Amino acid sequence: MAKKQFQAESKRLLEMMINSIYTQREIFLRELISNASDAIDKIYYKALTDDNLVFNKEDYYIRITADKTNRTLTISDTGIGMNKEELENNLGVIAKSGSLAFKNENELKDGHNIIGQFGVGFYSAFMVADQVTVMTRALGSDEAFKWESTGADGYTVVADEKETVGTDIVLKIKDNTEEDSYDEFLEEYRLKAIIKKYSDFIRYPIKMDVKISKPVEGSETEFEEAVEEQTVNSMVPIWRKNKSELTEEDYENFYAEKRYGFDKPIKHIHISADGAVVYNAILFIPEKTPFDYYTKEYEKGLELYSNGVLIMDKCADLLPDYFSFVKGMVDSEDLSLNISREMLQHDRQLSLIAKNIKNKIKSQLLGLLKDEREKYEKFYTSFGRQLKFGVYNDYGMNKDLLQDLLMFYSSKEKKLVALDEYISRMPEDQKYIYYAAGTSVERIEKLPQTELVADKGYEILYFTDDIDEFAIKVIGTYKEKAFKSVSSGDLGIEADNEDKASEEEENGHKELFEEMKKLLDGKVTGVRASKRLKSHPVCLTADGELSIEMEKILQAMPDSQNIQADKVLEINVNHDVFKSLQDAFEHDKEKLGLYTSLLYHQALLIEGLPIQDPVEFTNDICKVMV
Repeated sequence: MAKKQFQAESKRLLEMMINSIYTQREIFLRELISNASDAIDKIYYKALTDDNLVFNKEDYYIRITADKTNRTLTISDTGIGMNKEELENNLGVIAKSGSLAFKNENELKDGHNIIGQFGVGFYSAFMVADQVTVMTRALGSDEAFKWESTGADGYTVVADEKETVGTDIVLKIKDNTEEDSYDEFLEEYRLKAIIKKYSDFIRYPIKMDVKISKPVEGSETEFEEAVEEQTVNSMVPIWRKNKSELTEEDYENFYAEKRYGFDKPIKHIHISADGAVVYNAILFIPEKTPFDYYTKEYEKGLELYSNGVLIMDKCADLLPDYFSFVKGMVDSEDLSLNISREMLQHDRQLSLIAKNIKNKIKSQLLGLLKDEREKYEKFYTSFGRQLKFGVYNDYGMNKDLLQDLLMFYSSKEKKLVALDEYISRMPEDQKYIYYAAGTSVERIEKLPQTELVADKGYEILYFTDDIDEFAIKVIGTYKEKAFKSVSSGDLGIEADNEDKASEEEENGHKELFEEMKKLLDGKVTGVRASKRLKSHPVCLTADGELSIEMEKILQAMPDSQNIQADKVLEINVNHDVFKSLQDAFEHDKEKLGLYTSLLYHQALLIEGLPIQDPVEFTNDICKVMV
């Protein structure tokens, strides 16, 4: 029979599709299995309206057969089949979908939605096959037909013989080349892996002959190889089952099977939404941080399914960055897919799902914080840093959503506390939420700057992450209470009589402090009597928004541009050291310079700041000892 040509537009589309629409060759099997599932669905739907047609689900299946000798891969189904006209229309005109036409004609509303939308998935077979043969017999017909093509040069349709209703698609797999190996699509293990990945939840059995090892009859020690037919897909996805049917173990097994992580999830979220957008989802909050989580290589995203068929391994649009630790999947029938069914159009449905998922995750985390504190603290130890980044990023756009989830170590509780818990314990006279920043809890506890706040009985939050102070600056206030560093210039604490006496003394020491400032030659913006020091002789504080701890973090960055905080050297006028300063100021200016340098460098060491000239510092110490 003479070969028929594809329409000019179809020929061009076929060439483009084979070479560029699909990013991975393995997708062809997903497409052909989805088409086979559609064909069975059509019989199911007809049975709903035709009393003469009985749909017995056990009679319907999809079969995959690999023949290495002849290099053929056959995908068979027991679906509705096609007559000659349908073969011509569906396979002779590319991008004309028989499934879509069937769906539009019948307006399916019973939950068995047809997968095919674009009519191009079938032609993905040419990515791996030199020749594609379709043998089909339509439901209610005694005639069978064969469609055959080697690609863009055209196709033939001839009468054929087929005993059963349905369709067999036979792919003549390409020979290997230096660049590409096609043998994998004839290997049992590879075919099973592709089916498991993309088509595990197709609602009909996908059968294959599988090699097994079984005991030799009459022997308990000898084994022999055999072949048996197995169903290689799960069919019923866990997310379509009722939550009441499922146990915690079922969710943990699903987490492990999908390789979401090697840990056990702290919590799962099972969503069955039926509103403006219909979808199912199972989300997991992991216990441990993946080894590459805080690297550029880490990919966030949820698995995305459409009617049980995997569309994307990681759909990043479904998760905001600050919840990128969440693992899981989403399955929806309402998604607008592009022609390759590999990527999504950015549409309203996707945005609605993402918004709902975001709110569900926050609600679940708040529930953990309130009712399962130990689990939440375990989660926060792993992923709290990411929540803080979420507060800081995008100019604080997400601070209201995330601030209730933040926790910091408390000077009073000696454990992590939430901001709301801190506020609930504040005395009436306390104006601010106080915090101290440093590299560790142990180091912060020794900071001289904490003395006054601690003596007042006020709780101090310890910031040990480099992102902490930046995130808090973005939040600004929490429940109308501003944050205040214990190292800031004004602590907002009312002076008692002793403090007022110190202020009067400071006025009498202005000349001394001015002289010390000159001696430090621009290293500090001021020297003053301290209101916060009790037992320590000296400390550094910062005037302005940039704290000393923030300076250290910024200075460690490659493009730091030498950004510095406005540092103030505070002197404890009630300490014995101050008497030595006064005496040197009055009688020995050289010694005053020595003492000033030593106190300044001492303050730098307390803050963990580098000393520019360690040799000079050690020489100064030696001078004092002589």
